Formats: sequence, C-alpha cells, structure tokens
Amino acid sequence: MKMNPLGRTGLQISELCLGTMTFGTQTTEADSHAQIDYALAAGVNFIDTAEMYPVNPVSQETVGHSEEIIGNWNAKTGRRGDYILATKHSGEGLAIVRDGAPISSKTIASTIEGSLQRLKTDYIDLYQFHWPNRGSYMFRKNWSYDPSGQNKEETLANMVDCLQALQQQVDKGNIRAFGLSNESAWGTAQWLRLAAEANMPRVASIQNEYSLLCRMYDTDLAELSINEDVGLLAFSPLGTGLLTGKYQGGVVPEGSRKAINPELGGRHSPRVYDAVGVYLDIADRHGLDVVHMALAWCRTRPFMASAIFGATTMEQLKHLLKSVEVELSNEILVEIDQAQRAYPLPY
Repeated sequence: MKMNPLGRTGLQISELCLGTMTFGTQTTEADSHAQIDYALAAGVNFIDTAEMYPVNPVSQETVGHSEEIIGNWNAKTGRRGDYILATKHSGEGLAIVRDGAPISSKTIASTIEGSLQRLKTDYIDLYQFHWPNRGSYMFRKNWSYDPSGQNKEETLANMVDCLQALQQQVDKGNIRAFGLSNESAWGTAQWLRLAAEANMPRVASIQNEYSLLCRMYDTDLAELSINEDVGLLAFSPLGTGLLTGKYQGGVVPEGSRKAINPELGGRHSPRVYDAVGVYLDIADRHGLDVVHMALAWCRTRPFMASAIFGATTMEQLKHLLKSVEVELSNEILVEIDQAQRAYPLPY
C-alpha cells in the first residue's frame, strides 16, 4: 500500500481510505469492526467518517452512529494511534443536525467535542467541513449552478471566523489538520489565502466526488491541488457502485444501495449505463476486473491523495483492496480518456 502526503501536514495517508458511511445501517457494528481490523492489516492507515453518518438512509435516529461504532472499536482495541482518522462537520441546511445551522465559530467547538466523545478519542487527525455554507455545485447541482446570489463579504468573513475557531481547536490539541469537502477552486483558494495571511490552519485536502464517471476535478481544482499541495480525497470512486457493473441491464441486487436509493442521488440516468458499458468493455478486453481498473486509474491521477471506498460486506472489502496490485498500461489509459470524451458527465 503506497503512502501519500496529506497536504503539508507531515502526515502520510494510504492511497486507499476506508469509508464508513454504511457503518450502522447496511453494515452492523460487528462487521464494521471486522472491516477496520482487515483494512489496517492490509496496509490501510486512513479512515473517513462524518458526524451525519450513516447514510442509506440519513435519519435523525442514526446520526452519529458511524462515529460511535468507530469509537467502540477504539475503546475495545486501544489502537487509536495506528491510523489517521478523518471526520466532518455538517454544513448549512441539514435540519437533523443543529437544526440546519451554518458552520461557524458558534458550532465548531461543540461539534468537535461531540465527535470526540462518540469516537472515544482525544484528537481528530483531519477535520473537514462537509460542504460550504454558501452552497456547492456538487451532488448534480452543477447543471443549474448559479453563484450570483452569493455575498462575497459575508463568505470571507465567515471563513475568517471559522479559521479562528479552528486555530483554537488546534491549540487545544483537539484537531491536527483541516480539510474541505464539496468545495470549488475559488472557495479553496480563499481558505488558503486567508489562512496564510493570519497564520491560521491551512487546508490540507479536498474531499470531492471523483471517478471515471465524475471528472469535474480535472481542470481548475487539479491545477490548484498541484500548485498548492492540497490533495484530493476522492469519494465515490466507483460511482456509488455503478462502475462495478452490477446495475447493468436494470438489475438491482437485494440490499444494494440502488435498492435503498433508486436514483442513486441523481446518478441514475440512461446515459450512465452506456458509459459504464464502455468501461466494462475496456476492462474485459484487457483481462481486468473493472473495480480494480477504476481504483487503479484513481491512483494514476497526479493530484490524488487517497480514494475513499465503502464496502457493505467483508467480501467486497477484500475484493476492493486487491486493486493496489493492478497497474494500468498507457494503452488502457488512452482508451479510458477516449471513453471520457465520448461520455463526459454522464450524470
């Protein structure tokens, strides 16, 4: 398992990250603990969660359960120091967390304390803002995105307010590094600029959706990542399971994400299955498992810090981890780029 730098923090994270958003709904606590054990034994040293997890579905009754499951593993094993732990502060609009309050100095300290208690730890390695208060073009909102209603002065003032609150948490030892999620190039650049001006916590990473099916990161954010040492933590690198091919031909496996969320968060469309079919064909012609190809392709991207995968079952986890043994030839990479041109933004 290759290790990559987490921004300029000095921390090293594994090229694959264990995502935990099913811990507490689709994945039981016992199975979740077994997954953590297996992933760490396989060389993964990075686990990602969020205060709002689990999902499928997100509900008032289950908020915080994923963190609690990880916390119980920490308490049971005493191995908190064996891995890098990342969690997230939910943004404005999620009514079941803080009645939808925006991220600010009024929420940061108490939210971190809540996560620390649930995680049964006294520090968080990477603390991330789940989405911007001002909104985001992620989650299929790019089709109608309009930033003209934003108030720049309010946005920048909030960023300074948040950075000051984060600095207090760093000084207390509660968090070690700061990251963003579902952010834009402009937003990330402002966080970086303001932090540099006042010597406050510097953005270490951006957690955005990225896969063979979702490549919005490839232009402005890619340039920012390379020049500013802000690596991508790619979520949904398998396109919520679409890239496994298991949903082709209208098939919906029992217990799958699509069985719970038929629209897959807006990813379900006629075009996406055509795009998946092309990637399945590339993998098949080159004797590759398409899951391994999709994850191996993520590792080729120059801005990639880690790809976050989720596994409902141990069988899936073991299969996913084998992707680190796969290297893609230039021929395959050319074919993948040709497929991207033929099927850009399929959802």
